[in-house]
Amino acid sequence: MEWSPQFAYAVGLVATDGSLSRDGRHIELTSADKEQIINFLYCLQRDNKIGMKRSGSGKLCFRTQVGDVVLYRFLTNIGVIPNKSKVLGRVKVPRRYFFDFLRGHFDGDGTFYSYFDPRWKKSFMFYTAFCSASSYHILWLRKAISTLAGVHGHITKSKNNSVYQLKYAKQESLQLLPKMYYDGRVVCLRRKRLKIKRALRRIGEKI
Repeated sequence: MEWSPQFAYAVGLVATDGSLSRDGRHIELTSADKEQIINFLYCLQRDNKIGMKRSGSGKLCFRTQVGDVVLYRFLTNIGVIPNKSKVLGRVKVPRRYFFDFLRGHFDGDGTFYSYFDPRWKKSFMFYTAFCSASSYHILWLRKAISTLAGVHGHITKSKNNSVYQLKYAKQESLQLLPKMYYDGRVVCLRRKRLKIKRALRRIGEKI
């Protein structure tokens, strides 16, 4: 397989929203956003069908499945494995394409939220967060981002310790986000990018 910004983005999606079947051949991606599936197939240069599937919570989601032994083996060799949720660790992504991978990771399991802090008048705050059920993966992700972007973030856990969040507050987000959205033409989930753009507009910044 040949690395490119688009391929790295697709790997980020597989590492979060994707799953590898036990048959050694099929890669599945499920998302509530149809655009996510369209972007995934575009990045892999595929024209597979997009179907529907109910999630564990009963929500109807979009789904596609790609059958490719070579791609499957490539993904397992770089660290994306079957039943990865709680055991995913490092994903071997070239430094050159890390932020494309990170953008895919963010579109898959990341979140961005903003608010006015009630403790300080006119204090507008926001956070960029990456989520994973694997502590190994979230620790690797933090180290990689620290090395390549110079920001450190902090890790929180859900009340039942089932999900870890790597969070970057306002100032660190302002350093990290331009690296993820380094060009107006990069493949991304538009609703998340628009949410970020609206927040940054409030403080006179942009991506």
